[in-house]
Amino acid sequence: MARYTGESRDRVREAVDFVELVSARTDLRRAGQSRYEGLCPFHEERTPSFGIDPVQKVYYCFGCQAAGDVFTFVQETEGVDFKGALELLADRCGVELEREQEDAREAEGRRGRERLLELLARTSAYYERCLWESAEAGRAREYLRGRGLGERALREFQVGFAPSAWDRVLLASLRSGFSEAELYATGLAQRSQQNGRPYDRFRARITFPLKDTRGRVLGFGARALGDEGEDRRGPKYLNSTDNTIYHKGLHLYGSDLARAHAARAGVTILCEGYTDVIALHQAGIRNAVGLMGTALTTEQVGELARMAPTVLLALDADSAGQEAMLRAAELAKRRKLRLRVVPLPAGIDPAELVQREGSAAIEQAIEGSLAFERFQVERVLAAGDDSSDEGRDRMIDQLQPVFALLEPGPIQMELTRLVAGRLGLSERVIEARLAPNTALRDRRQSRADPRTIGLPGAGAGQPAGAGAGLSRREDTERAFLALCIASPEQGELALSELDVEAHFTSELLRRAARRLRGRLREPLRDSGEEAQDLDADPQLKALLAELIVQAGSEPANPTMLPVQRLQLELALIDRRIQAARAPEPQRAGEPREGEQQPSESASGAPAAGEISELAVRRAELKRDFDRAYERALEVTG
Repeated sequence: MARYTGESRDRVREAVDFVELVSARTDLRRAGQSRYEGLCPFHEERTPSFGIDPVQKVYYCFGCQAAGDVFTFVQETEGVDFKGALELLADRCGVELEREQEDAREAEGRRGRERLLELLARTSAYYERCLWESAEAGRAREYLRGRGLGERALREFQVGFAPSAWDRVLLASLRSGFSEAELYATGLAQRSQQNGRPYDRFRARITFPLKDTRGRVLGFGARALGDEGEDRRGPKYLNSTDNTIYHKGLHLYGSDLARAHAARAGVTILCEGYTDVIALHQAGIRNAVGLMGTALTTEQVGELARMAPTVLLALDADSAGQEAMLRAAELAKRRKLRLRVVPLPAGIDPAELVQREGSAAIEQAIEGSLAFERFQVERVLAAGDDSSDEGRDRMIDQLQPVFALLEPGPIQMELTRLVAGRLGLSERVIEARLAPNTALRDRRQSRADPRTIGLPGAGAGQPAGAGAGLSRREDTERAFLALCIASPEQGELALSELDVEAHFTSELLRRAARRLRGRLREPLRDSGEEAQDLDADPQLKALLAELIVQAGSEPANPTMLPVQRLQLELALIDRRIQAARAPEPQRAGEPREGEQQPSESASGAPAAGEISELAVRRAELKRDFDRAYERALEVTG
């Protein structure tokens, strides 16, 4: 598969405001000359351990070791691959991406998809013009005004109107050079079962463009103007069918507009209908998304989890809404997603509540949201019949799926007491009837690797973090490399004086030192094959991010470079002395590449002269170290 050019990646990286990008996920404050810090968006914490370098555009968390660059950050927060992250940022920054040479089949497939997206975008624009300019759409405009929706909000969501003519979109698209096959592929046209002739799928309907997170139109949801009981043909809502571009249940309505607001608030509000989402956005509640007329899917829950850690369910209080809530709770539990329920008056959806009582009413309902389990328990207790054994049994049956979602703890105990008190039964009886199958839960949990839970990027084949597995003795080596980055001019000289293979004790740190030579001012900057090589080494990329953030945490102090370099020299001498003193079986394979093999006597014992020479050299280095340290203290005061 053809990739985008290294020059394209560089242009995107340059165009991104990294502080603005990360600030959508967590509040940042300046914490050094080239460092911002805040609470980590990848794990829960109360004291900031997460830092970014806004110039190099990298991040590192000293708590969970999450690390990477601007592209990695979007991959982890948006749940996309590198290509998706690059495309998202390019769209956001208005940068045109250039591709490397691709084979004919790939190029043809890409151009075909781009044409389909262009056709959908043109059709959406046409429907939007029809809504505001055609006389036929007068009734549609009246309906939308009756729902309390203003022109500004409707234009933001590109709401439109499909004329009643059978072939308006068909003929206009053919005149513009699109084919019937492309109209079928996008779901804009279909064939008549009677005569096989093509005709427009959407007619005499209000259209709601269905978009991906990049804001590209993938299909349409279309509402008939007539309500139940009126003379109208077809279903009330008609959506695009699954096709090459649109796949039902993969997206959330309004996610392209709500994503940044949800990330900032840490909360997403989930509604059912298109007009609910538009009404909430119009009321200033910009983190609302909709189900696109489908039952909640695993993919949509994944999208919600990437947007924010908490979801407020603002669903209708009817049976369908309650089933959707239970489905959401089951799926959310697997994704560690917190669910709360916005209590709505019976028979009223969010758009109606805003229309009747104003934005303050929905804001109050949102503020009064309840944990999902408590809401469901209170709903069953309020609606059930506790006057008979049969009624109490039915209530317990209704509560079982709710309690199955609860982990043992205070909330489970509190709700058990609530149910027992209301039904007039002992807590022991309620526990026996409602307690989840803990054995089954324990077996499920045992399959998960606890070392990877909650760590971004810690999936198969990915490191849990650059700091994982690095020993204490390597702290000095990392500190030295960070100092080299902080003072690149002096750092180049200090780094050139070391033998990478001998002075660094892990292969990862050796790769980092080799990488930094000649690149201290921009450690991550590369184009072409070198950039691809770095992307293929996530451990090195994460370590470089850690070093860059560490380098920006304090003002540059070049006088500490000789101190750190001499520490590395002392550590190397100590390792050589230890190797010289070790018995032969323990010295197998010592020293590592780059270290000189100590001489031995004819009997196999280490030569006393060798150890003596090393000891003298160590004493000289120690004196140099003490002097360098004193000079550094004088400079720093």
